[in-house]
Amino acid sequence: MTTGDRSSALTGLARLGFTRLDDADAALAELASLVDLPREALAADAATAADTDGAVDAMLRIARRDAGTVRSSLLHPRARDAAWALLGASLGFADFYLRHPEELVDLAERPDGIPSTAELRRELLDAVGDDGGFAADGSERAWVALRVRYRRMLARIAAHDLLSPDPVAVVEDIAAALADAAAAALEASLAVARTRVSGGAAGSGLFPREQVADTRLAIIGMGKSGARELNYVSDVDVIFVGGSSDDVMGESRAIDIATRLAVQTMRGISGAEVEPPLWEVDANLRPEGKQGALVRTLDSHLSYYDRWAKSWEFQALLKARAMAGDPELGAAYVAAVQPKIWTSAARENFVDSVQRMRERVTENIPPDEVAFQLKLGPGGIRDIEFTVQLLQLVHGLTDDAIRQRSTLAALDALVVEGYIGRADAATFARDYRVLRVLEHRLQLRALRRTHLMPSRPEDLRILARSSRLAETGEGVWSVWEGVKREVRDIHVRLFYRPLLSSVAALPEGERSLSTAQAHDRLAAIGFTDPAGALRHIAALTSGLSRKATIQRHLMPIMIRWFADGADPDYGLLAFRRISERLGDTPWFLRMLRDSSAAAESLTRVLSGSRYIGELMEWIPESAAWLDDDELLRPRSGVSLQQEARAIQTRHQTIADAMRSVRALRRRELLRTAMAAVLGVITVQELAQSLTTITETTIQATLRAVRREIVPPDADALDFSVIAMGRFGGGELGFGSDADVLYVYRANGIEPQRAHDLSLNLVTALRTHSEDHRLPLELDADLRPEGRNGPLVRSLDAYREYYRRWSLSWEAQALLRARGVAGSVKLIAEFMAVADEVRFPARVDPQGLREIKRIKARVENERLPQGVSPDRHLKLGPGGLSDVEWLVQILQLEHAHLVEGLRTTSTMSALDAATAAGLIPSASAAYLADAWLLASRLRSANTLLSGQTSDVLPTDRRRLDGIGRLLEYPPRSATQVEEDWMRTARRARRVFEKLFYG
Repeated sequence: MTTGDRSSALTGLARLGFTRLDDADAALAELASLVDLPREALAADAATAADTDGAVDAMLRIARRDAGTVRSSLLHPRARDAAWALLGASLGFADFYLRHPEELVDLAERPDGIPSTAELRRELLDAVGDDGGFAADGSERAWVALRVRYRRMLARIAAHDLLSPDPVAVVEDIAAALADAAAAALEASLAVARTRVSGGAAGSGLFPREQVADTRLAIIGMGKSGARELNYVSDVDVIFVGGSSDDVMGESRAIDIATRLAVQTMRGISGAEVEPPLWEVDANLRPEGKQGALVRTLDSHLSYYDRWAKSWEFQALLKARAMAGDPELGAAYVAAVQPKIWTSAARENFVDSVQRMRERVTENIPPDEVAFQLKLGPGGIRDIEFTVQLLQLVHGLTDDAIRQRSTLAALDALVVEGYIGRADAATFARDYRVLRVLEHRLQLRALRRTHLMPSRPEDLRILARSSRLAETGEGVWSVWEGVKREVRDIHVRLFYRPLLSSVAALPEGERSLSTAQAHDRLAAIGFTDPAGALRHIAALTSGLSRKATIQRHLMPIMIRWFADGADPDYGLLAFRRISERLGDTPWFLRMLRDSSAAAESLTRVLSGSRYIGELMEWIPESAAWLDDDELLRPRSGVSLQQEARAIQTRHQTIADAMRSVRALRRRELLRTAMAAVLGVITVQELAQSLTTITETTIQATLRAVRREIVPPDADALDFSVIAMGRFGGGELGFGSDADVLYVYRANGIEPQRAHDLSLNLVTALRTHSEDHRLPLELDADLRPEGRNGPLVRSLDAYREYYRRWSLSWEAQALLRARGVAGSVKLIAEFMAVADEVRFPARVDPQGLREIKRIKARVENERLPQGVSPDRHLKLGPGGLSDVEWLVQILQLEHAHLVEGLRTTSTMSALDAATAAGLIPSASAAYLADAWLLASRLRSANTLLSGQTSDVLPTDRRRLDGIGRLLEYPPRSATQVEEDWMRTARRARRVFEKLFYG
């Protein structure tokens, strides 16, 4: 061949779709020589294959082993088309025909169409020489023969699939045939198992043939095999049901034999042999899973389902079908469990199990696989199956017409019965078929279980050609992306939008749900008061106004978002109230319409926090912050001070000024709460923000009351507020009291008058800072002598008291003293007095012992009655008190020498103690973990319920709500509880060792 001829030949190969031109040219030449057929004809036939280069390579390898069989196959039109299609789409079939070239002959002899159920069963039983349920041979040779014959039948199915002009149209029939092939394989493997068990094969036992024949074993198909919608290579989920056909053989012996039969049946399919395994037989859906007996009697199954089964186990039975083995026993099993499937929707934990079903859609997907996941990723196969199965479970309790096993049959039934619209269902079904075609082609490629779309352009090109869904790799990827988007959108339309039809007018042609049906759907997704929810939906979407029109478009997806929250009922109610307060406000409607992120955030904060919902009802304009994270970030102390001072300038009366100050505080607390729930700020930023807001409120209130109470002739009076406790440490959480001390200096004013004016300031400060909607408790119990001491003292009185009579706990309390309002000079002098007390050069050992005694007494006496100490986040073992008291006793002992310990912050002091070698770093980490987790749990508890509590609730729903606010996945109540108990135990061990010694 001249250079020009060769160049022309390679160009021709490129036009036919070959990519490795030199290799293809050489392979075609060798193949033509081996089979004595024209090279050009071979190239043209190979061009019909999805992978032209791969098909030629595979055909050449097979021809090198058996050129005669390859030649005769290529001369037969039916065999030729099937062979090129199989070898071009499947490396797995290429390997099969390389092992068994003689199997190519069957491609010419195969009947038209897809093999029938009877044909598949007949062929596979013939492969093992079945006679009365026993195989002719119980050796490994029988298993090999079974696997070879199975792959022959699989090739017939695949050939029909690949040669179909519209694979999408036949995918349902292909999936059914694959399930029937699996059933036939199990039947044939069971025949081999009977022969092995009665013949004493290694590892199978030895039982009389009569007893083996009398043993009943039904193989129940679950999942896709049960629904007759199987893949080319998929785990086949089964349950084994055993028994005896007469009363002569005892039940125990029958189950023993049946168990050995089940084990051998599984080995015949999945065990390692000369011919590779077919697929995995998975029996883990049986009662008690892997820990349960492999085979049970029917009565034992039913007893388990009646007493112990969880809701997901009934849902798994939705697709159960007698697949192989004893047909009467299998039918009896299915008939017995069917009613239990549908009554599971009435069980108490049905909502929880439904939500778990939804989580399993995307669980355990590695992050780098999400974009390629055909089955489990967003908009994938599982999304469609979840939607259909959820609708069946919700409505199947009262409507047996929708109790269908297969996804597509169920979709059709849901349309006929009026639960979903015909147009959306048709699109959903088409999308499902497209996804299943892609899944089939991916698994055919290597005859291996996979659900990942290819990333290489060449692999995508092969997928496009084999699926006939596009001409190019880019095209098939585009088809897939379009389907994903459509599936996610239709899920909302199918499940949530019809809820509106029960309470609002929808365009003609959309299916309408009855009130009872809508009630069932809302209950299924987590609403505890479906009737109330329907009233709210009606109020939001009824009418002809622009607001109602926009709400009708938004409500389906918002219902879904509310349902994902901790308290969907309250979230929907709060949304209704906010919408009614804002009316037709243009910016609100525009935000909901144009910003899905803001709308979703709104549903998240409302369904996750009553604290936020109640405040938003009074400050509905705060919804605008959700469109911009910067607007959610806490404002600086400087900006809050400027606004507070402007309030004082604008208002002449204390009542008017304090009304505005309270509004400022509520607004900023709401901003901080929303930021916390949406994860915009950290727990440290949260504490700082709450502290700053409280400081600003006290400062503004003090300025306002001083103007009213202190006359001009007493203006020399200095008065200050000293923050104590968590307020002094800048560590406030939601619901925390503000611990304070009050101090004054007369500066020449008559002492009694100065004291009376100061007391009046304290009274007014406490009175005017009160907020019935969002209480602010100014707690002065940490003052000298506690509740028995004067509410306010002069600086000199404090100095004298601390010098002469101060107790150890009072020095400890001063460790977190920090001036926050009033005279700056007076604050500085008070802090100098405090420093002498809290950072002494020498510590009194008796005082330290007294602190330890008080701590023990607090643990015994101050815990509320009936509350488990382990659940008290403040006073319980490993709680806030343990960490803070340990850090404070180290400050009292060492702050005189260790400057870093001279801080009001617990965490900063802990870091300083660690750096100074006073606490091992590992122990400090345990203490920090406990303190931070307890702080977060306290705030989350308040945000969730709107009520302050230091106790970790026992109610699972509330615990789950707290977990969601702390960014745990849904249904993490147990995990939240266990995390706290474990963290607290570690901290307590450290505390007891370092505090009590």
